[in-house]
Amino acid sequence: MLGYGLENVHQKKIFKENNKRTQQSKEACPADLVESLMAEMPFVDTDIEDEFVIHATSEINTKNKRKRTTGKETEDSGERKKKKKKQYQPNYFISLPITNPEITESVQAVQDAIIQKDQRLSKAMVRSGSLHVTMLVMHLSNEEEISIAVGALSDSKDFVEDLLKGKKVNLSFQGIDHFRNEVGFVKLAENDHTTKLTEIAETMRKIFQEKGILTGEERAFKPHLTFMKLSKSTQLRKQVKKIDSSLYEDFKRHYFGDEILHRLDLCSMLKKKQPNGYYYCESSIVFGEKHAAEPDDAELVSLSKRLVENAVLKAVQQYLEETQNKTRQTDGSPVKTEEAASSSKNESDNDNSK
Repeated sequence: MLGYGLENVHQKKIFKENNKRTQQSKEACPADLVESLMAEMPFVDTDIEDEFVIHATSEINTKNKRKRTTGKETEDSGERKKKKKKQYQPNYFISLPITNPEITESVQAVQDAIIQKDQRLSKAMVRSGSLHVTMLVMHLSNEEEISIAVGALSDSKDFVEDLLKGKKVNLSFQGIDHFRNEVGFVKLAENDHTTKLTEIAETMRKIFQEKGILTGEERAFKPHLTFMKLSKSTQLRKQVKKIDSSLYEDFKRHYFGDEILHRLDLCSMLKKKQPNGYYYCESSIVFGEKHAAEPDDAELVSLSKRLVENAVLKAVQQYLEETQNKTRQTDGSPVKTEEAASSSKNESDNDNSK
């Protein structure tokens, strides 16, 4: 009887351990996905995830300090930290999309050249539709916080336009570099325009902070254009530990093109991407002349339809006026347009039958 009890206890222990392993395997997928997306973030050369989480938990601990009892402060502190770390991983970011075809085509050429030398790295390549520069990252827990972030982005527009003072921010992309030989990116040439971009990022960070949105602000802003990262594939990371920089040696000083700042988007790291590969976008703000001067596809289609309709109407009116004039010349009296057209046609038929 005692042996049976021990056996039962042992089975329960095995069952609990199996459940624990299953739960851990289920939780690994979202973490891997976030890690992959974090490789595109502007602070990827540092451990931004840890820094962001520490800052977030520090604020929350401060706010909730009065609510805690002395006995609970030390209880399961390790587990609590793990839960908070997972809860406050960045899941949204502000994106500056790359829309210049010259840049996307040049990036594609680099990717193709690398893949020709190492086919395995095809899994590491970022789709052209996803190319962007990240301005800042944040954690939004629910729809209410997303709404607050949308409002903060909208508020940012006036402040950014004040910084721009009617001038364009022309970002020049030239040369290739890497982070820990795990992420390949195109560099931004350092000039007054990148300095202005840094000012914009700092201004937006303050606006989001004032709204209560955490933005992982402790690290220096380092804008870049990620085009390749090992973290896109778990299987690839097992096969390739480091990306050999000689694979893109020919492009280390290559000029990729310029991108004019005209739009900033609030994008989700985790929601399903758009068909063109770009991230799910909650909201956008647009600056400068590019938006006004370049209508979108829907506007162009509508404009074309209006032009065709106007041309057809003008042709019909001209035909009716000519028909009416002919009718007046024939009998000297005004006649309804349809009757005149019918009469003219009959007369023509009679003449042909003679």
